Amino acid sequence: MMILDDMLKHNAQFVKNKAYEPYRTDSVPNKRTVIFTCMESRLIELLPKALNIQNGDVKMVKNAGAILRDPFDSIMKSILVAIHSLKAEQVIVIGHHDCGMSHMDPAAFKQSMLEKGISEEALNTMHHAGIDLEGEFKGFGSVEDSVKESVSVVRSHPLLPSYVHVHGLVINPDTGKADLVTKG
Repeated sequence: MMILDDMLKHNAQFVKNKAYEPYRTDSVPNKRTVIFTCMESRLIELLPKALNIQNGDVKMVKNAGAILRDPFDSIMKSILVAIHSLKAEQVIVIGHHDCGMSHMDPAAFKQSMLEKGISEEALNTMHHAGIDLEGEFKGFGSVEDSVKESVSVVRSHPLLPSYVHVHGLVINPDTGKADLVTKG
């Protein structure tokens, strides 16, 4: 059976048994906070437990590596919506040790795409559309420096209200220990 089939079967029971009841909340984050973090699967339950975050407490935005380089991409749009429409008053960027993006090699990534059947023509189309694959899939050497860069992009955004504090943390995906990188 496919994983999706298992998920849907579980979901039907979840709804039937009203197991959603303890998770009901409204759309405004209780702690008036947006967390921008990595899509790392080890953090799905660990990060909220390690930082005492309950369902409804924060808006959570994720991507590979918690990397924000473009102040006008969808990550920043989500952060701004949380601030201007959903009453968030602080942003916390959280990177993590042993991040896959710290080992990212754009040339090897391109080779992996070719091996999985993506054509050279498709890659060339991306290039002609102005998308720099090398830049898009470039990793980082230091998670702390990467968090500082993402924090800087948020802090310097022209649509960020002056009252919004932007912080940066790095979390250990083995222990949950969070270290402060920068406090806004």
